[in-house]
Amino acid sequence: MVAGCVITEDCALAVSADRMWKVSCSGDALVKTCAGIVDSVDVEGDGGPGSVTTLKLSAAAAAAPGAGGSMVRSRVLVRDDAMLVLRNEVLEGSKVSSQLKSQVTEVKFEPAGEGACVAKFKVEYERLDGGGALSAEEQAELIGGYLALMKIVESYLVANPTEYA
Repeated sequence: MVAGCVITEDCALAVSADRMWKVSCSGDALVKTCAGIVDSVDVEGDGGPGSVTTLKLSAAAAAAPGAGGSMVRSRVLVRDDAMLVLRNEVLEGSKVSSQLKSQVTEVKFEPAGEGACVAKFKVEYERLDGGGALSAEEQAELIGGYLALMKIVESYLVANPTEYA
């Protein structure tokens, strides 16, 4: 990816890194834990590097500010099961369609004590117009969607402590 802009954000979660990782790497688990938000997740490939994932949002989720539409297609660049790192290139959907030439997302789950972790997010992007960084509001909106999904997964896992254990 050509040099662009980077947004980073850490998100403390009251769920273990291993449980968050299991959900993040499974389309079926995302659909289950994000019922009403994520309608389906289709994976072309084995889920590792090169695999293409199509995530379809519910109508309500697609209409939310910053959703960028009802579908996001991405390609897995890195899936490191030992380090709990997932890095994807967004191919279609999200803000890529309207404002960004490219967008790469990364999440790393780091243990943070018994039954807790920190999700470290990074979004790298380049604007279509070659301009600089998105406004602070647009950056917050862009990373906010990822954080919101993690909080939904966290809520489900806290309410269902034996699932994905």
